[in-house]
Amino acid sequence: MTSTADRRAARSEPRAPHFGLAVLALAVGGFAIGTTEFVTLGLLPQIAEGVDVSVPTAGHLVSSYAIGVVVGVPLLSFFGARLPRRGLLVALMAAYAVFNVVSAAAPGFAVLTAARFLDGLPHGAYFGVASLVAASLAPPDKRGRAIASVMLGLSFANVVGVPAATWIGQNLGWRSAYVSAALVALVAVAMVLAFVPS
Repeated sequence: MTSTADRRAARSEPRAPHFGLAVLALAVGGFAIGTTEFVTLGLLPQIAEGVDVSVPTAGHLVSSYAIGVVVGVPLLSFFGARLPRRGLLVALMAAYAVFNVVSAAAPGFAVLTAARFLDGLPHGAYFGVASLVAASLAPPDKRGRAIASVMLGLSFANVVGVPAATWIGQNLGWRSAYVSAALVALVAVAMVLAFVPS
């Protein structure tokens, strides 16, 4: 009897305004991250030619991003622990957009490698904070679904984002792929500001 009452109370708890749009905003951020993470792999020949290195050497860009992810999780979790979550999400996604633009504008391999490392820093921290925010906005019995919805952005990136960005990179130049990812990140920033409560 008590468990039934608890479930009813959980369902009746008020959700944040624009709950669905807030979760969508967080998922769009995940979509941007997932797209950028994997698109480099599909454009290695074009990138290698563009920055005048061999394809195996260009492959270090993937490793550079991965190292950034590993370094960024503990670093940003420590320094961002006391910041407002909404502001931290905006900062992480804005940084993602900026470093994608730097990647697109990189004059050579060294700058591009550094940009890919920096772009990896917000990756893990974003998903951690986004999951916490999604869970805090949802009723208790919907928290797991809210977190899963955020992670769908990453899955959707693998199915749609990466092929689309790869097509853009192959037809409009590899730099355009990073620009498109930066634009998606900026859309995520705007949506977080509009729909995720402070």
